[in-house]
Amino acid sequence: MSQPIIVWFRHDLRLHDHRALVRAIAEGAPIVPVYILDDETPGQWRAGAASRWWLHHSLAALATDLATAGSKLILRRGKAVEVLPALAHDCRARAVHTSRAYQPWASNLEEELNERLHHDDIAFRRFSGTLLFEPEVVKTKDGGPFKVYSPFWRAATATVDIPKPEPAPRTLPAPSRWPHSDTLASFELLPTRPDWAGGLRETWTPGEAGAAARLKTFLKSALAGYADDRNRPDLPATSQLSPHLAHGEVSPATLWHAAHAIADGKPALAKGLEVFCKELVWREFSYHLLSYWPTLPEKPFRPEFENFPWVTAPELLHAWQRGRTGYPIVDAGMRELWHTGYMHNRVRMIAASFLIKDLLIPWQTGEAWFWDTLVDADLASNAASWQWVAGSGADAAPYFRVFNPSLQGAKFDPAGAYVRKWVPELAHLPDDVLHRPWDAGDVVLRAAGVTLGKTYPKPIVDHGAARDRALAAFKALRGG
Repeated sequence: MSQPIIVWFRHDLRLHDHRALVRAIAEGAPIVPVYILDDETPGQWRAGAASRWWLHHSLAALATDLATAGSKLILRRGKAVEVLPALAHDCRARAVHTSRAYQPWASNLEEELNERLHHDDIAFRRFSGTLLFEPEVVKTKDGGPFKVYSPFWRAATATVDIPKPEPAPRTLPAPSRWPHSDTLASFELLPTRPDWAGGLRETWTPGEAGAAARLKTFLKSALAGYADDRNRPDLPATSQLSPHLAHGEVSPATLWHAAHAIADGKPALAKGLEVFCKELVWREFSYHLLSYWPTLPEKPFRPEFENFPWVTAPELLHAWQRGRTGYPIVDAGMRELWHTGYMHNRVRMIAASFLIKDLLIPWQTGEAWFWDTLVDADLASNAASWQWVAGSGADAAPYFRVFNPSLQGAKFDPAGAYVRKWVPELAHLPDDVLHRPWDAGDVVLRAAGVTLGKTYPKPIVDHGAARDRALAAFKALRGG
């Protein structure tokens, strides 16, 4: 039996369109699939609680899929730079294959692994596949990185050919001897006391099969109206594929080609296809930024925002986190997040704007909360999106663009279905005051069973005054 190849799974927990796996099989070697839970590499962002819940179930699904293919998933815990060479030595592996990672700490980790493995005559090979294309492929005419999304989109779609997905292998050749594996339970990824994951279990099916089912549903029922309806949290109009994409249960190339295949020759789907592809490329743009500006998750892209006069307000932050701000659309989003580990994208922008501009709480604080509570937490997308809302990032919304939560709610949740679902204490308010209950009047409030300050909070800030305060702070920051 020839020496095996270790396939190191990271943010690519699937068998379909897995280039590192496909290339290993093509070499005719036995395959040892491995996942390492590394909470120890310096400088990295440890996965948040919701992501760890998802990771547990995704690893379980991957292990089942590998078993069906005649293989098994080896689990190890510790620093990858130490665990992987030791495992390779134990297996007498001739190579380690993995998908390239793009977090700020990943490059140094991969370089050190390459050196350690090379010292033992073990090849270390990285493959693409977690992005549509590598971050350095798309460049400006001057050969530098893009800072604005629209020209990045145009350049990417004009120059990049997205490879078609590789099929999943039916069988994987097994080694003559399997190395020791930790148990998934020993990773302690699931909550225990209290078990807060009931809403996540109701909402999601982690794993490659769950991703395929989500994709099929989206393409069949929502792609046609995606361009017009994706901003409506009251409609099932988004793909909800982001957590599957974040954990690599489906490749972006699979999404790209599946959407193009179903829309081919169908004018009614053309607009939805274009907008969906732009969303996929926004993710690419986020990684493009992170690759060139690795401090993006911690520091403002625009240096002048280092001196912004943020405030510390623990009580206001807690009210925002728990969906008790007194602004129904914000509260609905924060409660959806707490229950499901997910929030509709339009509502994410509204909630983020409220934290940053109404409360003057730093965007990094909101970013950290989303990192811990989102099942689709993604370092590049999270950082780029929070900085976009804050006005401190590349291709940012101007700081003076301050979302009015009442107007946003009325526009994108016009019949109030979203708010009534997540803020049931307001369910009996009429549509015309649902998004601004403070204007309802005593008679209407009493009829709806609402007592502001008791059954539902009064607004924790006045939006008009808060907007003026934020604009004044921004004006002072600019020196005038």
